[in-house]
Amino acid sequence: MTTTPQTVPQDEHQQPDQAALQDSARDHLWMHFTRHSTYRTSDVPTIVRGDGAYIYDVRGRRYLDGLSGLFVVQVGHGRNELAQAAAKQAGELAFFPLWSYAHPTAIQLADRIAGYAPGDLNKVFFTTGGGEAVESAWKLAKQYFKLTGKPTKHKVISRAIAYHGTPQGALSITGLPGMKAPFEPLVPSTFRVPNTNIYRAPVHGDDPEAFGRWAADRIDEAIDFEGADTVAAVFLEPVQNSGGCFPPPPGYFQRVREICDKHDVLLVSDEVICAFGRLGHMFAAERYGYQPDIITCAKGLTSGYSPLGAMVATDRLFEPFASGNEMFAHGYTFGGHPVSTAVAMANLDIFEREQLNEHVRSTEGAFRATLEQLGDLPIVGDVRGDGYFYGIELVKDKATKETFDDDESERLLRGFLSKALFDAGLYCRADDRGDPVIQLAPPLICDQSHFDEIEQILRSVLTEAWSRL
Repeated sequence: MTTTPQTVPQDEHQQPDQAALQDSARDHLWMHFTRHSTYRTSDVPTIVRGDGAYIYDVRGRRYLDGLSGLFVVQVGHGRNELAQAAAKQAGELAFFPLWSYAHPTAIQLADRIAGYAPGDLNKVFFTTGGGEAVESAWKLAKQYFKLTGKPTKHKVISRAIAYHGTPQGALSITGLPGMKAPFEPLVPSTFRVPNTNIYRAPVHGDDPEAFGRWAADRIDEAIDFEGADTVAAVFLEPVQNSGGCFPPPPGYFQRVREICDKHDVLLVSDEVICAFGRLGHMFAAERYGYQPDIITCAKGLTSGYSPLGAMVATDRLFEPFASGNEMFAHGYTFGGHPVSTAVAMANLDIFEREQLNEHVRSTEGAFRATLEQLGDLPIVGDVRGDGYFYGIELVKDKATKETFDDDESERLLRGFLSKALFDAGLYCRADDRGDPVIQLAPPLICDQSHFDEIEQILRSVLTEAWSRL
């Protein structure tokens, strides 16, 4: 049996007409990555409030936010000081673009991000989200090589199953064929190499370091095959999201850095999910000990209280634009928005004052251990991740690691698990972009009580799921 989420009484006079709201949602709201047929006969889940690690729907039912919204709400919901920072900035300067002009909070935030970033990643180009940051990074890589006498370097290498965003360029870099097919032809010149899923490693499955070397060397092989004079960049997430949280094996990124240096290829660390505390550091490259040429980030930069992303580049990549008439002819109307940058500054104040990175590092072992208790269930094949970012891979046979076929995965994930977990009081992601996984990324303020609640709900729902199979 699944548990029932707590219901909090609310003043009925403060609530909109629920039937009318549902009709409007069905008639007019086009939701993202959503099968709208699902809601022909059921209500659209409608979230109206957040408080700490919890969210509340229009009926007052409470759910543990096990995904931080979408890997975003690092400091938790309902932080009034972030709302106040937004209101204060909007009252002073609600908008001004960064097109040849600046405003104080963008300057201050760029300085602060550069201070957190490793090495000489000192130049901060603001966007409104992660996909735009990835798009910006590829465009910069291509223009940089044109300006430095290597105009044929334009190709990108990324990993199988990896997700890098929805704009045409970022989607081309994405390694999920099913997500790309409806929009093809996309931007050409992107190529895939194996990811770091050691649970399903084709070689060296019992030796993480050897597997990491093997996986990194496939990048070297791909660059050689395409020709180093044509490859501009390698885009990698520190912990790959799609497929279910693949951490890097020991030595992997150090070997990738060597390969990129050998071929004069840029290493782009796509940290849209992994930056700002998700792995216990401001930037995940610091955790894993490697130096990127570009970091892309977003999400946790503002904890979602206002949209903002950034591309952070080295001094070397900015140098061609530092003098003369050259410019990076690229930008976004709302990139570096005054309200968003003010919110980001306040959000980072919370990080430092409450020592959230230190909190993640001191409690991640307990989070992992709590999730690993689920390993006694026959449906749980692997628990993997780092920090507050975990995937639980579901299998049909633990001994052989046999996965579910497409029909079984459809019935398991979309037909049962997603709704059952939510109904039981846990908002998280049941994902089959790759093998079926449940993904967890709770707010960074969580503690053992939240870990236990997550484990108890998962145990109940996964036990029921197995009985249904």
